[in-house]
Amino acid sequence: MRKLLLLTLVVFVGLAFIARLYYLQVYDASSYNPLDDSAVRKVFTYPKRGYVYDRNGELLVANQPSYDVMVIPREVEPLDTLEFCSLLKITKEDFIKTYTKAKAYSPRLPYVFLSNLSKDDYAFLQEKMRKYDGFYIQKRSIRTYRKTIGANVLGDIGEVNQSIIDKDAYYGKGDLIGKQGIEKTYEKILRGVKGTKFIQKDRFNRDLGPFKDGKYDTIAKPGKDITITIDSKLQEYGELLMTNKRGGIIAIEPSSGEILAMISGPTYNPNLLVGRNRSKNFNKLYNDSLAQPLFDRGLQAMYPPGSPFKTLNALIGLQEGVVTPQDKFRCNLGFKYGNQRMGCHVHRSPADMNLGIYESCNAYFGNVYLKIMDKYQSRVEAMDKWSAHVRSFGLGDYLNNDLSVGQPGKIPTSQTYNRAYGEGKWYPTFTVSNAIGQGEVLTTPIQLANMAAAIGNRGYYYTPHIIKEIEDDTIPSKFTTPKYTTIDKKHFEPVVQGMFDVYNKGTAKMLKVPGIEICGKTGTAENFAIIDSVKTQLTDHSIFVAFAPKDNPKIAIAVFIENGYFGSRFAGKIASLMIEKYLRNEITRTDLENFVLRYSLEHEYKKPYSGEPFGINRETILDPISEEEFEELQRKKRRIERVND
Repeated sequence: MRKLLLLTLVVFVGLAFIARLYYLQVYDASSYNPLDDSAVRKVFTYPKRGYVYDRNGELLVANQPSYDVMVIPREVEPLDTLEFCSLLKITKEDFIKTYTKAKAYSPRLPYVFLSNLSKDDYAFLQEKMRKYDGFYIQKRSIRTYRKTIGANVLGDIGEVNQSIIDKDAYYGKGDLIGKQGIEKTYEKILRGVKGTKFIQKDRFNRDLGPFKDGKYDTIAKPGKDITITIDSKLQEYGELLMTNKRGGIIAIEPSSGEILAMISGPTYNPNLLVGRNRSKNFNKLYNDSLAQPLFDRGLQAMYPPGSPFKTLNALIGLQEGVVTPQDKFRCNLGFKYGNQRMGCHVHRSPADMNLGIYESCNAYFGNVYLKIMDKYQSRVEAMDKWSAHVRSFGLGDYLNNDLSVGQPGKIPTSQTYNRAYGEGKWYPTFTVSNAIGQGEVLTTPIQLANMAAAIGNRGYYYTPHIIKEIEDDTIPSKFTTPKYTTIDKKHFEPVVQGMFDVYNKGTAKMLKVPGIEICGKTGTAENFAIIDSVKTQLTDHSIFVAFAPKDNPKIAIAVFIENGYFGSRFAGKIASLMIEKYLRNEITRTDLENFVLRYSLEHEYKKPYSGEPFGINRETILDPISEEEFEELQRKKRRIERVND
């Protein structure tokens, strides 16, 4: 009986083992993950990151090889630390610090011990690394920028942090990811897919060869190439014009919403954020609180739009039926409302819509705005109707584009004033600054460029975007679907004619480009800052919006120059030059070009720190750069022209 019991027990245990082995090796083999096997070493192969081209097929971003020294802490054997540190050109303290971090991260997972070795260092170390168990060299690619332009557009790549690793299992320690610009927006398209090789190890931690003959290995898939909408020639020229100035320039193709140029000044060389000096250079740029080169003023800076906003009030007045193009309003160098007065400059009076636009009459638009507000018995309804019209041009909200940063701007509603003054305790005269693009209205340069495109299209626009083509793929339909404003098409012609006359007989008549029909609007935005707890008026901002040609426009543009004063002083000149450059690829108004290049605004930007007096600066003497600096800019311009030819 005992013998039978023992035999039964042995048979039962044997069957149990056989069943378990069958389950693990046959039935459940599909769930086996070699990543969980401690006897297998995992080596990743990194794919080629996709290239980036401009709209004309010029290569902007490519790859260059980079090499990282990796460590797997549990595989490290005793070594001559001083010799190893000498090879890597690091100190013993650096070795201990990094190794401690690697061990804390994971004893069995690879960790970047030293990144971005040069080709020469790699060639020198390749054979010697065999002496140091647990260390190996990982090849990957980093970016190289073929031109020194478009840093805010192209962005950069950098090492992932722990929060990204926790959110996305694709990334591991030391992996690179798009941090800004299109590198960030189109990261998943550009990055490709990592490959994996599994190496079988013996009990002495020595490599035996491919695990299961490479059954679980995967091949890296290269990232897709993309073509962006930027015209690199126009971008380069715009960045030249922004030398010694701060602000943003956005140019859009109205018929598609494609962004032709996206300039933020001051800018920087994108190659500064590549390689081993990336962190040092990034910190230097980040800590430059005066210039703020990492702040994209074309997308993130919110300013009062000033007089270009008057064109929207004209359109709303026509749509609401409270004014006709022929209606006139008197201007006695301003407009009185309640106990306040809105000033104006000298021009003919009374003003109809055409004169009101091309002479930028504050009194005309103050009257139009109050007529819009007076149409409805409820001030709440009137304000919200006005706000809805303005928002239909893409103002006051994110544009839902494919750019990595942005701001919504601000378009007030009835709730804005209910919060400020109390429920129903405000009147249209409280908000009349909205008539001239001041008050509570804030916009970004890209929103103003989009507004100009919508006017040029006579009532519709396409979402501004940076992507033009994706290799073997299509761009999202939201970028090819038109968005219509609340203004009927028939109301646009009087406003377009007024903008055309801005160039022919109005505030920009000195900026005409022979042979090109440009429609534009000058603007001067008041600029205040809190200095020593006191609200202080600084030099005004220079603004200009335009599109050209008048019919079927090919380009719409917004230029915003901080502390540039009146619209035609800097912004208008830059807009005319950019339009001619894009449409003709040459410049005939060299007088405008020389003015923009010769004069600097750096003295304005230093005023809060220099002790110079603040103020509107109507009598400011322009600050010319030295002849040596001017000649260097001329040489740079000639180099650009030679390369572009």
